[in-house]
Amino acid sequence: MSSDVSWLSSLKLELAYFSGRALWASRAAGGAGVILRFERVRPRSRDAFQPLKSREITPLLLERIIRALKRWGYDIVSIDEACERAVRLAGPRRFACLTFDGASKDVMTHAYPVLARHELPFAVYVPTAYPDGLGEPWWFALEAMIAREARISLVIDGRVQRFTVFKPAEKRELFTYLAGWLRSLPPAELSAALKDLCTRHSVDLAALSRAAAMDWADITRLAADPRVTIGSATVHYPVLSNMKDSDAWREIAMGKAVLETALRRPVRHLAFPFGEQTSFRRAHVVMAEEAGFVSAVSAISGVVQIEGRTNLHVLPRIAWDGRSRSLRALRVLMSGATFPPVAPTPHAKIQVEDD
Repeated sequence: MSSDVSWLSSLKLELAYFSGRALWASRAAGGAGVILRFERVRPRSRDAFQPLKSREITPLLLERIIRALKRWGYDIVSIDEACERAVRLAGPRRFACLTFDGASKDVMTHAYPVLARHELPFAVYVPTAYPDGLGEPWWFALEAMIAREARISLVIDGRVQRFTVFKPAEKRELFTYLAGWLRSLPPAELSAALKDLCTRHSVDLAALSRAAAMDWADITRLAADPRVTIGSATVHYPVLSNMKDSDAWREIAMGKAVLETALRRPVRHLAFPFGEQTSFRRAHVVMAEEAGFVSAVSAISGVVQIEGRTNLHVLPRIAWDGRSRSLRALRVLMSGATFPPVAPTPHAKIQVEDD
């Protein structure tokens, strides 16, 4: 759940912009373009405790980013065209591709009106358990519980742990600790821990999931727009690296199959859940290709290179920290000045483990 720019690093990006480093790097890198990664889009909240604020932007900021991309001379393209440009020779203009993870309901209510007004293509990656009402967004449950409670207890490693948190800073620290613990658990253990947490503190996980995620009517409406690409984000949005290969394969293949059945069309693009380097392995990159996906996007920072130098099944993206509103900092990130190109992932055959 990390972002490429933190509140503390924003000043460095601003300095890089004014030094001219961004413009020089953009010309020197020779990249094809960038894929931008967003999650939630909603109006700003005044709550003191917002541990997930880095993962959201406001509709106004989305509007400003779109206008800036046009002003900077980027072609805003679909994920299909981004993949095509990634294997060509360098063109005169770089591309920007807009992608949204998690199929959050506010993408429909707040982002889609902005994007439709500009007549722009974009991609939404759907974990199929969520529109079915079967998702387990543990990060929202954890946020709701810590926001409401001052005294929290749950079972960690077989022992009841108790925490007392009154101040927002204490709550943020506890959220970071518990989120890291939950992220480390295999899916079955994560579900059990989440059930214990929600039972102890009267958190309605099903209601949180319904309120947060698009339903099938929303997804069908988006799919009817030719500018919108619906991609898969597996079924339950697990940390694939915490799973056996056979289970990970089912998540990848079944997410594609469910979407194709629901939408009655091929689903060509995948987003690795969470997407950081530690959340998936090389084996999962191969699985994505063998499942028939044209591309798979990550949350690994970087620009997309030309002439096939970037593996289409581990595409880098730039995630924006919603706590920063600096377009200058975003331009530096998009230039590629702050990170090296992502090296291609070698293709390799894998053997899927039996249960």
